[in-house]
Amino acid sequence: MGLLRGKTALITGGSRGIGEAIVLKYASEGADVVFTYVSSEEKALAVKSAAESLGVRVLAIRSDAADYGQAESLVNEVISAFGKLDILINNAGITRDTLMLRMSEEQWDEVIHTNLKSVFNLTKHALKPMMKQKAGSIINMSSVVGVFGNAGQANYAASKAGIIGFSKSIAKEVGSRNIRCNAIAPGFIETDMTHILTEEQKKAYIDSIPLKRLGTGDDVANACVFLGSDMSTYVTGQVLSVCGALNT
Repeated sequence: MGLLRGKTALITGGSRGIGEAIVLKYASEGADVVFTYVSSEEKALAVKSAAESLGVRVLAIRSDAADYGQAESLVNEVISAFGKLDILINNAGITRDTLMLRMSEEQWDEVIHTNLKSVFNLTKHALKPMMKQKAGSIINMSSVVGVFGNAGQANYAASKAGIIGFSKSIAKEVGSRNIRCNAIAPGFIETDMTHILTEEQKKAYIDSIPLKRLGTGDDVANACVFLGSDMSTYVTGQVLSVCGALNT
């Protein structure tokens, strides 16, 4: 359909799972894409090749979004290569699940650092070129867990709830510059993490979802297309749940 033709997007954590689905969906809609990865170069190069086959320009860059200096260098590299940055998707994230009584300081710090500080880092550096061009869309990946919490995920829920508050604040700060900022809150999405679940565990999750299925990466990617495209030019400061009515 070409809903993103002519736009340049930066997607963190784009080599697998939801991030990979967003990279490929954006490429299919005509966007030039830069995505980051941290560990698996082989997987990242495979995603890059698949996206390039859709006829757009693609860069895969090893970069840690939680590192302030690397985030600044990353944005500079995008501007140097493409001359602009239209869409930023802060997708990189990790889990270190355990009950609070067993949670170590390291498990807390690692999740907050990777999931929340990375959003600050990339947004901070992306705003300068977006303000210069007087346009931009920032999409931050939260979670339904950040809305209603979840036992054993206090660190993850705190990071994702922080992203919601951050997104609403940024929307108010830069709306006058025609820059939008929204959050997406996925529910249970079929990814590498859900593949380790037993069939019994999957059934329990599915039974709790009104639509009676797990979500897919494409379900989330489609929401990212809407928020990144000109179809949503009057949508900012919002949390879009992609959860099959789990959070209803």
